[in-house]
Amino acid sequence: MMKIIAIINVVAWSGFWAFGYLAFSANAESESQITTAAICAAIGAAIGLWTYLQLVRHAEATGYAKRANRADLSHLEEQYGESV
Repeated sequence: MMKIIAIINVVAWSGFWAFGYLAFSANAESESQITTAAICAAIGAAIGLWTYLQLVRHAEATGYAKRANRADLSHLEEQYGESV
């Protein structure tokens, strides 16, 4: 399943860059082309970001990547007597 998500990630980011370029390089007179390309680029970016975060989550869960540093807030519970 992760290989499929990785392939979707690559395709989505490729679409983002390709449609983003089309949106910036289109003629100013063709507003519909700019709008369509910008919407496709935004969809590609959203899907690419979502799949990237899924891959990072899987890598941390399987031990392939080191987990992100998290702050230890237990000292605040002792100091203020409440859960944070």
